[in-house]
Amino acid sequence: MGIVAGLDSSSAFTHIVVCDTDTGAVLRRGFAAHPVEAKATEVDPQAWLLSLGEAATDGLLEGVQAIGVSAQQHGLVPLDHQGNPVRPALLGNDKRAQAAAADLIDGLGGRQAWAEAVGAVPQAAQPVSKLRWLARTEPEAAQRVAAVLQPHDWLVWQLLGRPARRTTDRGAASGTGYWSAGTGSYRPDLVELALGHQAALPEVLGPADAAGTTPEGLLISAGTGETMAAAFGLGVGAGDAVVSLGASGSVMAVHHEALSDPAGMITSFADATGKHLPVVHTSNAVRALRGSAEMLGLESLEELSALALKSTPGASGLVLLPYLEGERTPQLPHAAGTLCGLRRESMKPEHLARAAFEGMLCSLADALDVLRGRGVEVRRVFLLGAAAELPAVQGLAPALFGTQVVVPQPAEYAALGAARQAAWALGVSQGTADPLTPPAWQGAAAQVLEPGEELAVGQAVRQQYMAARDQIHPGAFDFAG
Repeated sequence: MGIVAGLDSSSAFTHIVVCDTDTGAVLRRGFAAHPVEAKATEVDPQAWLLSLGEAATDGLLEGVQAIGVSAQQHGLVPLDHQGNPVRPALLGNDKRAQAAAADLIDGLGGRQAWAEAVGAVPQAAQPVSKLRWLARTEPEAAQRVAAVLQPHDWLVWQLLGRPARRTTDRGAASGTGYWSAGTGSYRPDLVELALGHQAALPEVLGPADAAGTTPEGLLISAGTGETMAAAFGLGVGAGDAVVSLGASGSVMAVHHEALSDPAGMITSFADATGKHLPVVHTSNAVRALRGSAEMLGLESLEELSALALKSTPGASGLVLLPYLEGERTPQLPHAAGTLCGLRRESMKPEHLARAAFEGMLCSLADALDVLRGRGVEVRRVFLLGAAAELPAVQGLAPALFGTQVVVPQPAEYAALGAARQAAWALGVSQGTADPLTPPAWQGAAAQVLEPGEELAVGQAVRQQYMAARDQIHPGAFDFAG
């Protein structure tokens, strides 16, 4: 038996899990909040190291042979020639680069040109957009940028003692906007388009590669982004999709190849195992539930859930198109939400509550269909987020998604994925593991829900939703398939 650790440096805290290399059983845990404001959009990267050090106190890492690093995605750490940040790191939640992203889209010739180049159309969060923002708003700092890292890259580099070699992995690289998951290579011309000059980029390691070894002999694996680490920690594989329920939503699935989407709805990420994670985002998920609860004078989503279950499938003909903040899937950035099917018998609180849940889940089912339409197999759906625990979500999701739904128990999945990667790299370095086959750790403990006899009813509700959607927004999904 060996011992490895996985650390996840998210936007607000550091989680560390210490695991048995053979089974993945968690032996010890550490946690520390970042010493920064909760909604900060930029931060001194040293704060991540301070949090890491606090989380690893009291001998937490004693006996550990290898460490994997997961970190928040889409952060930008711009370095000068000496390897020092030219300014605080820009975080993924920084929306100041929206105009810069639009500028870049035009600069390369449109959305399709970007989709073909790197499998993604620039968004404000991505490093490529942040580089353009930096060049436009802080030109003196931009001129000093000699190298560019993301948070996970920077942490790995620090743990190794700031060697001359800087590394990343294909998962994190695929979110930059200047590395293509399809070709497995950088597009330095896009860095220059954004920044105005070239900058050194980290070497992209394979899934089982090691970034290096510390002077104390501790192996550091390639690391990866938080999304990829969480998927690896969950144990998702071919045929699996992951639906995340936040204020907005996302649907990602494991696929054998990168997908180039001319419409720009699919973001082509790479995963932490050598496969791909095409992702489709929606602008509205739980925010539609919260808005409906407020409209009905309810204080919690639990109350909304209980009320919804007093209604019947189809909410007496009431349909909510939950495009409250515009929508990314379909591309309706200036749309508003729509409530259809108002009749005297449907104007009851329980029907509105039911329509909110059905509308949210049907919108996410639309996102699933975007992937299915491109040949992605979906045999089961992992449902993540606090709202996944709501009885109305669990009761409706299997039939509306048309497949088995898995609700994992809450756990530090990104940290677990980082630890699993560390075990993989350690085994390969010792000659005891196959570089093409990750460790077979036990999957996430979960509740499994089947559509069962409700499948036909669920598909009828989906048809009702799609009829309303196509009437209000004709042609919105004409690209599909």
